[in-house]
Amino acid sequence: MKTIKFICACLLVSSSLFISSCSSDSDGGGGGSAASGTMKAKVGGSWVTTIEMATFANQVGPVIQIQGNTGGTSSKAFVLNIMTFDGVGTYDIGGGETGLGQANVSYVETTVDLSNPTAPDIKTWNAPYEGGEKVGEIKVSEVTDTYIKGTYSFTAKNNEDGSTKQITEGSFNVNFF
Repeated sequence: MKTIKFICACLLVSSSLFISSCSSDSDGGGGGSAASGTMKAKVGGSWVTTIEMATFANQVGPVIQIQGNTGGTSSKAFVLNIMTFDGVGTYDIGGGETGLGQANVSYVETTVDLSNPTAPDIKTWNAPYEGGEKVGEIKVSEVTDTYIKGTYSFTAKNNEDGSTKQITEGSFNVNFF
């Protein structure tokens, strides 16, 4: 009887390890191709990669913020906020019962004229936006006490001029602050 229980326990443990080691879109998928300490994505078809010294993640309760900046006088930045973080998985931007989804995001372009550095030109595109439909997702594939990895894509809208930006093939490999 002890042998049968031992074999059943071994099978249960083996099965759970096999299932938990599989990767799919529903559990956060692959971790993307961002180098350690960076975020990257295509913005309107052109690659944007943040610098390590201006890229970090922070968690307060169930909220995780992941952000990165390219630096310089003509900088670009990504800000990803997961409002209901619960580990590895996929988090919708927009959609759901409230139309807000589980996450919100921003893409920011800042240009500083060195002859007048106190008046930067800042343009921001945000999601979700009116309509409530799903406009993207963040997939967390790995998280530890020190870093978080995953992928993202979304369409964001500028509230001032109504323009949109397509952010595709995004990935992050970011250390916690």
